[in-house]
Amino acid sequence: MNPTRRTVLIAGATAALLPSLPAFGAPKAKAAALQPYASYWYPDSLPAGTPGTGITWRSLKSWRPADDPDLAFNASTVPLAARFTPTPANPTARTDQARIQSLVSFGPTAGNPSQGSATADYYALTHWAYIDELVFWGGSSGEGLVLAPNAPIVDAAHRHGVPVLGNIFLPPVAYGGQLQWTRDLVQKDAAGRYPLAERLVAVAAAYGFDGWFVNAETSGGNAELGADMLGFLRELKTLAQVKGQRVTWYDSMTVNGSVSWQGALNSQNEPFFQAADDMFVDFRWTAAKLTSSGQRAQELGRGRYELWAGVDVEANGWNSSVNWDAIVPRDKAHVASVGFYRPEWTRNHLPADGRSPGDFHAADDRFWTGRSLDPSRPDGTDGWRAPAVTVADRSTVTSVPFASVFNTGHGLRWYEDGEVTSDVPWNHLGLQDRLPSRRWVVHTDGRRPAVTFDFADAWHGGSSVLVAGEPDRPAVLELYATRLPVTADTVVELTHRTDAGGVQVELAVATAEPTAPGATPPYTYFPVTSADGWHTATVRLTGLTGTAHAIGVRLTATDGGPVRWRLGGLAVRTGTRTPAAPTGLRITAASGGDLRFAWAPAPGDARHHTLHRLLPDGTRRFLGGTCQRAFFVGGLRPEPGEAAARFEVRAVGELYTTSDPATVTHRW
Repeated sequence: MNPTRRTVLIAGATAALLPSLPAFGAPKAKAAALQPYASYWYPDSLPAGTPGTGITWRSLKSWRPADDPDLAFNASTVPLAARFTPTPANPTARTDQARIQSLVSFGPTAGNPSQGSATADYYALTHWAYIDELVFWGGSSGEGLVLAPNAPIVDAAHRHGVPVLGNIFLPPVAYGGQLQWTRDLVQKDAAGRYPLAERLVAVAAAYGFDGWFVNAETSGGNAELGADMLGFLRELKTLAQVKGQRVTWYDSMTVNGSVSWQGALNSQNEPFFQAADDMFVDFRWTAAKLTSSGQRAQELGRGRYELWAGVDVEANGWNSSVNWDAIVPRDKAHVASVGFYRPEWTRNHLPADGRSPGDFHAADDRFWTGRSLDPSRPDGTDGWRAPAVTVADRSTVTSVPFASVFNTGHGLRWYEDGEVTSDVPWNHLGLQDRLPSRRWVVHTDGRRPAVTFDFADAWHGGSSVLVAGEPDRPAVLELYATRLPVTADTVVELTHRTDAGGVQVELAVATAEPTAPGATPPYTYFPVTSADGWHTATVRLTGLTGTAHAIGVRLTATDGGPVRWRLGGLAVRTGTRTPAAPTGLRITAASGGDLRFAWAPAPGDARHHTLHRLLPDGTRRFLGGTCQRAFFVGGLRPEPGEAAARFEVRAVGELYTTSDPATVTHRW
């Protein structure tokens, strides 16, 4: 088997953890010369021979941030947000027990663009509210073993309060693994220190992610190598803690240096667990093993929920056979946490010619929310125990100003103020908004309308919220669980549009929690003005003070027929803020129509930056956006009669106000 394209190694009903590459559509065109990619390395020594096309072999030991030409494209800029747990959406979702880890391969190890790409066919994860740790899964013997996550993924995760770990994968011999790479990772210097531990912590600090997932599966080791791995892991955690980073160990190598997946916490891997923040328990677990593992963790003074029980969903998604009662029983305390392996099945199982953003989100909602598609109304007959049924959602919406245009991080077009400014499909998770955490809770005594992210039209970005159906009673759509201060100056803006039927719109704001899980928050309702086309209504929260705990909308059909209503934007503010313009916009490298841009952000908070091209006819074409201070654009061509192309970068604030532009000209 080609070592750069692997599948999960399955033995009976168990599996060793191996990355496999998702199907990413048609073969890629030849890479642009200046295109930056997500970084990957070998610990030290490189394979024999020469790398394949599009692959660069690098040594982590020789990495230095000052020598990294792509660091500006790969470094996250969004800090890890604090989050809180509101009253759960249903009585079965626990607030302080099992957690969820997600191991995701967002793209291939090599050739994974740093800042998105020109396709909407992407695993645009949005259900961050249920996730406690994301692992950037991947690595292969023919490309590299140590992976740093793309900045857009880290930015989106951090915005929702989720830490992201890079991946260290030492593959089985059957898949090209070499024991020398394990020895390289745990090598010691003359002082008995582990230089690669320091280097890993430096990479995570420079790139802005949150630590490392360590998976040593190359067999052939001995007790000496096991002792070196343990020493390495201890030093890695010690150094990581100083930087606020974390370390997760995968149940593979044992203390005697051999690889033997235990499916439990026991004497064979306990020292590694003790040296790490938590451990992914291999798929070989049983109910009895998980019970004893949790007990053992507690005897060590640790928590049972620091053990992630592996749940392999790569092949069958929500049709996977899982003994849920062994992990998250309904009638007693949870036994362990859940470690989802490859939930991007929600994208990959769809036919390549039918993988629209809408198709993907319908599948992803089914995976995370359950068959009912409403976490406040779980389907008790659903054999898939969706996270929303088990784990309470979390939110990071705690300060004003707050705004969302319900951008999921990919789209078929790019919209600004309701107008298309680029008709090129795209993905870039760094542009994703803080999204509603419980999708979609609708409170009504009548017919429930369907609620989805929709990509056929948007106010800004690539998507809007579409409510469609024939509601015969008022329907309250929960949008955000919040902890927002409310003063006499607080206003809420709703940008919305009615596409079909008649609908009365009201803003719903609750200044207290609901009386019980699943209950409707104690909303106060405010009328919202409407008009033809997109309309932004400004609502003053007259009579309310304290803290807003929930924000939603109440929709009432006015003519008894079908309704199609879109929500394009929501903002909570006490004033308006316009960010200052960036400075020093320049083109740092050019090769034909491939350009690298860089600039200096102005002091103050900018949510992200957008890059536009000024066309000869006076219009502006959106080229991309990023949270970084550098951006790559490929494949540009002169317009007819154009001697030089003009570009501008603007800062975008939290309220989606934009700065004046910084401009630069490029002569063809």
